[in-house]
Amino acid sequence: MSSSPNEAQPATAVALPILFEAIVHTKCVEATYNGGHVLLAPHVAFTRHGEVYVGATTIERDGVPPREEKLGLFKLVGLAGFALTDRTFIPSSVFDPKDARFAAETMIAVETRQA
Repeated sequence: MSSSPNEAQPATAVALPILFEAIVHTKCVEATYNGGHVLLAPHVAFTRHGEVYVGATTIERDGVPPREEKLGLFKLVGLAGFALTDRTFIPSSVFDPKDARFAAETMIAVETRQA
């Protein structure tokens, strides 16, 4: 069996159903990102230039919560060891589904409460 030039595709194919389940059921995911262990609350999946991205708040990085809450954008193929956890989250007020960075390319997003 030969290796394909784009070996990231199988990783995305495995991670995408996990990502969708996490967003639908508001469950955290864990992964390795830039050499550190992260626990993320994924709020949105979107595409940009044919790549899948995740908009998520970081719950912990290497066991430590962030100083401030913000929505980070992560390329899905850059999240190694991507796995669903049992930990749930409440959608963050920092998530704006109309955010121009991803609104036009949104695949799926958490349901937000209307005020």
